[in-house]
Formats: sequence, C-alpha cells, structure tokens
Amino acid sequence: MGKLVYGGSTEIGFEDRVLAHLQIVVGLKLRRKEGFFFSWRDEQGVGDGRSAIWVDPAIPLLFRYSGGRPPMINKKWLEALTLSSNSAQGLQLTEEIGALGADEVNADSPPGR
Repeated sequence: MGKLVYGGSTEIGFEDRVLAHLQIVVGLKLRRKEGFFFSWRDEQGVGDGRSAIWVDPAIPLLFRYSGGRPPMINKKWLEALTLSSNSAQGLQLTEEIGALGADEVNADSPPGR
C-alpha cells in the first residue's frame, strides 16, 4: 500500500493503483494553480466514515508508492475522477469503473498511446 503524504506529516494510505490515478488528477489541478477538496471513504479500521482535505499548490504533497512498477492507468476511471475534481464537491475518490485491460495505458507511456 502506498501513501499520500499531505503537508509533510499526514500520511494517508491508498493502493498504488489508486495513488497513480490520484497523482495524475491532482497534478492536472495543481498545474493550473487550482485548490480543491479531495474526499474519500475511510477504511473500516479507522471508523468507516469519510475524510476530506483541502489540496492547494502551497501545501506539499508526496506520492509514495510501495511497488517498483508503475500501475496501468484506466482511462475511463481517470476521466470520471477528473470530472469530479471540477465539481463543486471537489475530487471524490470512487470505485474503479470501466473494463480492465481495454482502457488501460502504461503510466509511463507518452500521451495518446
């Protein structure tokens, strides 16, 4: 399990595949200097509720992966996450959508492949 390190001290655990998709969506927003809320459902071990953070270009983020290989990127899920990031509620992490395999690209591939 990878970690999103927020503000240099808060560590939030996500599977590497989830983290790779989040890195792309968050990167797109921050490149445009846009702040936004990011929310997700907590694991049962921490109460099974929801959490949210404010993501802003001034707040340091670190995406720390547990595996050495970049996960495949599901384009349909990426599009859904990107759409939610532009909504009034901000980026809401949802379950992965779309057929696995058909809509996936390597995270290291140039755009358009």
